[in-house]
Parts: sequence; C-alpha cells; structure tokens
Amino acid sequence: MTVKDRIDNLRAELHRHNYNYYVLNAPVITDKVFDEMMHELQDLERKHPEYYDENSPTMRVGSDLNKEFAKITHRYPMLSLGNTYSVGEVSDWYERTRQWLNESFEVCAELKYDGTSISIIYENGKLTRAVTRGDGVQGDDVTDNVKTIRSIPLVLHGNDYPALFEMRGEILMSWEVFDQLNQERKEQEESLFANPRNAASGSLKLQNSSMVAARKLQACFYYMLGEELPSDDHYANVRKARQWGIPISPFIIADEAHETLCKCNSVEQIFDFINYWERERIVLPVPIDGIVLKVNSLKQQRNLGSTAKSPRWAIAYKFNAEQASTRLNSVSYQVGRTGVITPVANLEPVQLAGTVVKRATLNNEDFIEALDLHIGDHVYIEKGGEIIPKIVGVDTDARGMMIGEKVRFITRCPECGSKLIRYEGEAAYYCPNETACPPQIKGKIEHFISRRAMNIDGLGPETVDLFYRLGLIKDTAGLYQLTADNIKNLDRMGEKSADNIIKGIAASRNVPFERVLFALGIRFVGETVAKKLAKSFANIDDLANATPEQLTAVDEIGEKIAQSITTYFANPQNRNLIEQLKQVGIPFARQQGDRSGYTDRLAGQSIVISGVFARHSRDEYKDLIEKHGGKSVAGISAKTSFVLAGENMGPAKLEKANKLGVRIMSEDDFLSLIS
Repeated sequence: MTVKDRIDNLRAELHRHNYNYYVLNAPVITDKVFDEMMHELQDLERKHPEYYDENSPTMRVGSDLNKEFAKITHRYPMLSLGNTYSVGEVSDWYERTRQWLNESFEVCAELKYDGTSISIIYENGKLTRAVTRGDGVQGDDVTDNVKTIRSIPLVLHGNDYPALFEMRGEILMSWEVFDQLNQERKEQEESLFANPRNAASGSLKLQNSSMVAARKLQACFYYMLGEELPSDDHYANVRKARQWGIPISPFIIADEAHETLCKCNSVEQIFDFINYWERERIVLPVPIDGIVLKVNSLKQQRNLGSTAKSPRWAIAYKFNAEQASTRLNSVSYQVGRTGVITPVANLEPVQLAGTVVKRATLNNEDFIEALDLHIGDHVYIEKGGEIIPKIVGVDTDARGMMIGEKVRFITRCPECGSKLIRYEGEAAYYCPNETACPPQIKGKIEHFISRRAMNIDGLGPETVDLFYRLGLIKDTAGLYQLTADNIKNLDRMGEKSADNIIKGIAASRNVPFERVLFALGIRFVGETVAKKLAKSFANIDDLANATPEQLTAVDEIGEKIAQSITTYFANPQNRNLIEQLKQVGIPFARQQGDRSGYTDRLAGQSIVISGVFARHSRDEYKDLIEKHGGKSVAGISAKTSFVLAGENMGPAKLEKANKLGVRIMSEDDFLSLIS
C-alpha cells in the first residue's frame, strides 16, 4: 500500500467514525483507537504535504449538529483539547510551556468528565442561552432542554457577577441513572446506550424537554469566558462561579487538604494528581476518562495562544480503559421478547474495574466471526466507559493443542428448536415462533404488565414465570382469568398479595388505547409509535385492516414498522388473542373525546417544521398538523406541501425549499389556516 493509499484510507475511516460518534452517537471503536488513527494521519500529512486536503479530518473537529435545532454561532470557538495517553507527552507539554512562557507558571489539574460539551451564557444574572459544541464554530440551541437540569441555576446568586459571561462544561449522566435507563430499555428490548456519555448526548437532543427532565441529567462547569471576568486566575474564576450557584466539580474546588492536587507548580505534582485519580476514579458517581491540565493564568493562556484546532495552554491526559484476560469457557444464547437471539460469553471469573466479571456480550454472529473465537481461547475483556463488559480481542498466541471448537452461531432456537431467521439489513438472528416459544411468551407477558404499558402492580418476572410453569396463564389474556382464590396459596404469595394482583389486573382495564397498543409488544412499536397510531386509527380493527400505504402515511411510520404491524395482524393467533382481550374489557378504541377539535383542513398535506416558535412548541405543532389531517415530515422534497417556519430556520432547509419552490409559511399564517 502506498503512502497516499494509507492517507486516503485513514481519512475515510476517520470521517466514518466521526459520523458514528457525533451524529449517530453510536461509536464502534474506542477513543484510544480513534486517537491513534488521527495521530498516524497527522504524522503522514506532516511528512507528505503534497497530499494536503482541506477536508481532511485533521482540519476540523467532529460535529454533533442536529438540523432540528436552531444553529447558534459561538462567540468564542469551542476548540477541542489535544490529548495523550502518555505521561511522557505530558512532561513534554509541560516543558514546552515552560520554554514558551520563560517565566514561572501554575497548572490547574482537573478531572476530565466523560459527558457532552455545553456552553451556557448568563446576561445580567439570568441564563439566556445554552449551546452544544457542534462543530466548534456553530452549535445547537438546546436552552429549553438545559433549563430542565435542576443543578443549573436559571438566576445567579449574589450580585458581583459580570453583566455578560459564558461557562463551558459537560452535561453528564450518573452511573446510577444510566443503569436504570438501560434496564428500562432492556425490558422493552430497545437498543442499549453504550455508555453514560452517549446517553447524556442523546437525552440532550430529545425534542421533548419534559423527556429530557425525566433523564435526570447533571452538569459540571470548568471554564469561564467573557470581557470582564472577576480574575486573571482561572482557578479563582471557577471558585467564584460556584458562589453564584453554578455547579463546579468538588474535586476541582477542593478543600485545603487537597489544594496541592488541584494547583500544581511542578510536573511531579501533576503526576501525583494523575496517579491518585487513576486509582480513585471507580468511586465517583459520574464517569471520567482522564485529567485536564490548564495553565492557570488567563494572561499566560492568551500569550500561549492556540493552533487551528487546540489551545496550547491545555492538554488532556486520558486513562486507558481497564482490560483483563480470562478464558472463554462456553457461549450461551438468550431469547428475548421479540425473539432476538443474543450470544453471551461465559468466562472464567476475573476482576475488572472493581467488579467480578463472569459474562460478556458477544453482540451477534458477525462480531463472533470477526474475533475468530474458539472455546478455551484467552480473551481480552474491557469496560472502560462501557458499563457492559465486552470482548475486545483474542490472545491467539496462547492457543495450544487443547484449544476447543470454533464458535459458530446456532441455527435453531435454544428454547423451542425453531429454525432461526435473519432479516435483510439486520445483524441479529430471530426465532420466528413468537406464539409458542416460552421465553417470548413470558417476555410478552412481562412487557404487557410493565409500568409504561398496562401497569399491573404486584406482578413481576418471577411471578409470571411461576404462573406460566403452573399452567395458570398461557398468554396475556390468561391474566384476566386469574382469581385471588387460585393464586393465594402459591409459594410466597399470601392472601394480601393475591388481592393486590387481582386489583391491579382489574385496574388495567382503564388504560388508554395507546398504552394498550404499546402493551401488545408489536415489534418496533414503542411508546411514541403507539401514540401516533392511536391518534390516526380510531380502533384496533381499523389498524388491523390498514394497508401499508395507510400506515406509512402516519408521521414517523416507515416501511419497516408498517411491515411489522401488517405481519403481526396477519397471524391468526394474534388476532385471536386480541378478541380474547376485547371480551375481558380491554379498551381497543380511542375514547370519544379524543377526536374533539379534529378537522381535515390539512388532509393529504406533508408539512416540514423548522425553526424556533413563539406560540407553541415543535411537538405541539406536530400534534396540530396531525389533528387537522396533515402529516409532519422531517425532510423537504418536491412532495412537501409547505414549510412551517419559525425564527432561525435551518439554512439547509431554507436553501432546499427555495430551490424546489416549496412555500414557506409563518407561525401566524399557519394558525390562521387551521383556526
């Protein structure tokens, strides 16, 4: 491979990983691997300037821009920090800084929180704007969402703050909240967040700020910018910000006993700080992935300046993800509620990141093939920023004569023996026997009774398993045949528990139509999709008889979801189950009052929403469009009827609308149209 080929390959790979990380929030490689690729590309480009490309990943920072939010230009560019995994490079940075300044200097050592970057602006003591990092020059206006984070003050304490200033920091999700969120997603068989950083980033970009509030996000700020700051001392400024009520890390603003760990006057003190937190980071309630070192004097920071991408006065030292080596004893396969087959590695127990690890995810068949796994292999497992242990490599040199068979993905369901299927475009295998495979049946019942579905108190997975094994229930309809008398004498039940379960089952007859739809467990029909369907179809029969074209006409219902709904209702056993549930009083129709105010004024029209609105939120406008017979769509095309535009309409959408001749309608004109 030529040098140019290697450069081109690295650029293509880094562009792809930037997209995975910043746009999809779904990275597939570790930060360390990404940084190593970036460093290699930087070295090759420096040695071979003849291959210069203004669009190289080394010429820009990644973007998390979301076209659904208004774009705001940063007053001060949000540069990315240069980073290293080497203490030797930390020493080199310290020595370079000493030579450039040619005077004494202090370094502020801080924890590097693993969240999503944010900039908040205060004017006259009031929070006026919150903007994501974006591409470093522009970011998304997420002010409404940030205001839901309780630790961030809307109005500052005291009166000695500048008239206008900016704080930079991170939006975080604690390990505890992350675990709870992923547990809920696992119960619903939704894809899990890889780590708290991705969960925080995804939460901050939700269109519904009430959903953001439910995610219990936290914040930590670590840098102040402005024209009239309290001090030339960075450390003093963040201390001052804390007095005004802005959340600052307690490990940056330490007590006197820990002061030397935060303000360092030598490289040895810096290493003391790094070594301390490399050991102690496991006790923190939020994730960190390294240490940030900053020259403390703002004047010295200005003198040192910045490169095109990074400030010279700061550097990030990143911790290596913890790894351990252990033996692969076997591979087992789990069957989920929707029939998805998940392979799990059963390992020789090993200590990793403060816990004993016995199992690790193997994702899917392609993942197993890429590792070329054999039973008995010594494998490397890693947690790092990930909560779920995963296998990241195999020690092929350790293979000997006693190595076991190559791991091959199963072809039949481990529970019912049905031949597995793999849908086009998907990595997972499925058991198609959804009405007779025990884990799928029990999983559907557990989903049906869950809090966000029918919300039947007193029932849980263990009770469902007990009732199923004893033959008391065979499906969700069987729940409504239970009586207190036939369950009160069961193991660990009792009369009071039995009464509570029966009362909970009776109360579930009053849940609204959209929650019943969600409770059925139709593949790809989550809470949001169920609400859309309940608004568009008056009852379950209308939905069951809907054509694919009628289904895809509903906002956010694509061909994949439409096909899943059609397949579900094509199964006679599913239709029979619904009839049984109807007979016991489950509401399979929208309440009469739900149609009040509905018209056909927008019938057949596809409408794009863009910008920031004064009268209603974007979600409220989507509801109004649907209420009047229209369809809210995300992208502009020749079929778009008009764009409902607020302030700061996305420039890309504006350009495309003008190019295609699509009408742009103001907020007031739209409200007049539907009034």
